[in-house]
Parts: sequence; structure tokens; C-alpha cells
Amino acid sequence: MAATTITTRPPTTAEIARGTAAAIPSEISSRPLIGILGVLIGAGLVTLTSRMLSLGMADLKGHVGISYDQGAWLGSAFDAGLMFIGPFTVYVGGLLGPRRVLLLAAGVFTVTCAFLPLIHSYSLLVAALIIAGLTSGAFYPLTLTFALRISPLRYLPFTMAFYATFIDGSVNFAPSLYGWYRDHLSWHWMFWGSALIAPVMMACIYYGIPPAPPRQKSASVPSFVGFLYLSAGLALMLVAIEQGERLDWWRSGVFNALFWSGAFFTLCALLRRLRGPNPLVALPYLWKRNTVLLGTLLFWFRFTLVGTIILIPQSLAIHGFEADQIGPAVIWSAVPLLLITFIAGLLLLRNLDPRLLLAAGLTCTASAVLLNSEYTTAWSAANYYRTELLTGVGQAVSLIGLVGCIILQGVFTGGLAKPQWILTFSAFFHTIRLFGGTAGAIYMGHFLAEREKLHSNLLGLHVDGGNWITDLNIHAMTAGLYAKSSGMAAAGARAVDLVAARVRLQAYSLSLIDGFLLVAWSCACALILVALLRKSPLNYGDLSTFQSVKEVKS
Repeated sequence: MAATTITTRPPTTAEIARGTAAAIPSEISSRPLIGILGVLIGAGLVTLTSRMLSLGMADLKGHVGISYDQGAWLGSAFDAGLMFIGPFTVYVGGLLGPRRVLLLAAGVFTVTCAFLPLIHSYSLLVAALIIAGLTSGAFYPLTLTFALRISPLRYLPFTMAFYATFIDGSVNFAPSLYGWYRDHLSWHWMFWGSALIAPVMMACIYYGIPPAPPRQKSASVPSFVGFLYLSAGLALMLVAIEQGERLDWWRSGVFNALFWSGAFFTLCALLRRLRGPNPLVALPYLWKRNTVLLGTLLFWFRFTLVGTIILIPQSLAIHGFEADQIGPAVIWSAVPLLLITFIAGLLLLRNLDPRLLLAAGLTCTASAVLLNSEYTTAWSAANYYRTELLTGVGQAVSLIGLVGCIILQGVFTGGLAKPQWILTFSAFFHTIRLFGGTAGAIYMGHFLAEREKLHSNLLGLHVDGGNWITDLNIHAMTAGLYAKSSGMAAAGARAVDLVAARVRLQAYSLSLIDGFLLVAWSCACALILVALLRKSPLNYGDLSTFQSVKEVKS
């Protein structure tokens, strides 16, 4: 009698995804809404603090009495702390538990921000900014971990939407808030405001998130040195990139020392990881098609933000506008955020693919910057109101779609099954976020400088001493300035300076237009990457269904 052969069909991707989602606890916190609020505050606080520091850098340098070159290292000190702690949170989070690390980091951050405006020593100020960066840098990766682990399934779409909104809203709201601080209180509140918000976050995390279970003893001990090498290497390379334009890149010994020492430390960390696996690092877990594409998209998305962060403020700053005058143009990006958040959360619960939200948001952003490319030197803040409203819709929708894809990828790939997986996942996107934002800002600054030189040269070809149009303008200005000048020669020199200033203004305006067009093309390239993303077998409607089934069974 022939033996019967039983063949078992391997589970499909959709079945694996549903099994993974079904294993997620439906309720992890007894007070989930309080815990979620703490997560949202932590995500927005680190972005708000970083943006406030860049807006108030001139006041901070004047307070300490330092030069431009010395002041250039203040922002880099804070960003170096942010980058250093990103990978290192995998180590301290896995060793002590994310909740304990967050509470300690928020406490130190509060004290540091409270004393930062009172510091008059340059060295002490740099050290304090490094500490502020180290402590606030732990908020983003660990709060993303909490967003995935503490949110009940029925709250996950709205948690994700508000998480993205708090990050995006902090960027767009910061100029108006800083202008209000400086006009009605003082510039000190750019730090004191963060010091008042951090304790609220601590209270929400303390009461809303239960302590992590005791860590089990394992045979393999986590490698402290490996994390130290990687964090130091990435921080040094980040500082090198930030200072590259000012130091003239590879022609500078300081730049080469920072960059190659950072590359050496990073290489040492990779070699240690290959020779001896670290139980807290799951690099193979990141090697998935959608994870890599989403990391690339996050890097690209950070570049699309330079339209609001750099181009629009600079287009108004060349006319001498201050932060309180630039703020109204940018704050319109934050106006539709709450409405967009609720709509996006409801659409995701209706099984809308978050890739569609990402594509729609990038399209709106590209349309807005194309409209801004009609910029002229006569524009004021009011000319940006409508385009910034469209930009706010585009940035909010695209960020919600991007974060939605990232969270689905983490859930579907089983990231919640092991703490080291989700910690590695969060630290990876934190590192990409920082490098993307810094690289985008540095490249746009370099791009504007090079295009301004090009346009100045091209415009200068048509402004020469023998041209009758140029001579007519100089003579007319000389006649107008003669009454308030010491003589005809002085009036003629002032007229030539005014013509040169006009040429520089027009050249810089043309470079800003090129910058807007570059952002539009970057959105088009990002849409190609969105098309390459594979559809997740899970959607947020499935997660809500699993939640309802579990409640019925219980």
C-alpha cells in the first residue's frame, strides 16, 4: 500500500501579516490616552527645540558675545548630541527600559533648558547644548517605540496621524512662537518654553505607561563599545557635513579630521558587529525592501521641507523682515493640520492605502513650490498665504502617509515581537531623519550660493560701464543722491553701489526661484520611490478588526 504524502502549503504573506497583528496586545497601558499624549509631546518637543535654537541663534550669540565662527559650532553641538544618542538609545533602552530612559532624559533636559539662557561662558554653553541634544535626542526613537507598543489597535491610526502632525506643526509654528516670545517676553523663552513642556511629557509617561518587565539575563553581554563607536562616528560625520560649507569642504583640515575620524569609528563599529553579533542590534531585520525604500523616502521627504524652513524665510529676510514678520507666512502651513489629521485617521480606518496619502501629499507640495517659483522681489508675507496653506496640506498628508507606511512595516515584519527589533527600527529612522534634514539644509544652502554666483555673473554681463541703459540709471541716481552727498564723486559712487545691490538682489531672487523648482523636482523623484513601495498585506482597518474580535473573545 503506497504511503500517503501530505504536503503542507507554506503560509502566504497576508496570513503571516494577520498572525503578526493578532499577536499584538490590544491593551498595553491602563491609561492609553495619557501615554499617547506623552508620546506626541515628546515627538514635537525635540523638533520645536531644534527649530527654536536655529531661529534664536543671533540672540544667543549676542548674549554670550561671540563671533560668527564661534556661533556656528553652537547648532552643531546640539545636533551632534541628537545624532550621538540616536543609535545609543538602542543600548540604554534595551538595558534600562525605554520608560526609565525617557523619564531620566526628560528630567535632565528640563534642568538644562532652565539654565541655558543664564550661561555667559562659551565653553559652558557648548557643553550645555550637547547635554540638551543628548537628552532630547532620546525622545524621538523611544517615543516612536512607545507609539508602536503602547497604542491600542483602535487608536493606532489617530496616534500615527497626530504623531506626524506634532512633528510637522512644530516646524511651522516655531517662527511665530519665537517672534511672540521676543516681542512680548524675551528670547530666553526659546529654552524656558521647552523646560515647561518637558515635565508635562514626564507626567504623561509616568502615569500612562507601565514599567517595563525586568530584563532577562542572557549569555551574551551587549557591546557598549560597539554602540560608542557607531554613535561617535555618526555624530562626527554630521558635524563635518554641517560645517563643510563654512570650512570649504575638503580644503579644510578640520573638515577632513572630523569626517574621516567619524568614518573610521563607524567602520570599527561595523567590523565589531560582523565579528561578534550584538543581542540588542538586529541589522538583518532592517534589510527589507520596503524598510530601505521608506528610509530613502524619509531622507527625501526631509529635503522637501526646505521650502518652508529655508527658501520662504530667506526670500523675506533679504528685505530685512524679522521672525515675527516671517512667521505669519509660514504659520499658514500649520493651520490645516488638525483637520487633516482627523480626516487622514478616518481614511486609514476605511482601509485607505497610506501610500496614496504619501503620493497625494507630495503632489500638493510640488504644486505649492511651483506656484512659489513665480516669486519676485516685490513679494511680501501675504503673497505666501495661499501657497503655504497648500504646502501645509501637502506636508501633513505626506508625513502622515509616510509614518503610516513605516508603522505598518514595523507591525507587519514582526517588529513588536522582540524589543531589539523595534529599538533598532526606531533608531534607524531617527538617524535617517537627522541626516536627511541636515543634508537637505546644507545642500540647499550650497545650491543657493552657487546659483547666486551664476546669476550674478550672467546679469553682470549686461551691466557694464559702456551700456547706455546702465549709464542712464547711474546718472539719474547720481542726480538724486547729489543733494545728500559730499560731492559729485561721492554721489556717483553711491549710485554704482545701488546698481550693484540691485544686481545682487535680482541674482539672489533668481537663485530662490531655482531652489523652489529643485524642491518640485525632488517631490517628483519621491513619487517614483512611492511607486516602488510594495503594498503592505496589513492595513489599519484590519488592525481595528482584530481589536474588535479580541474584545468579543475576552
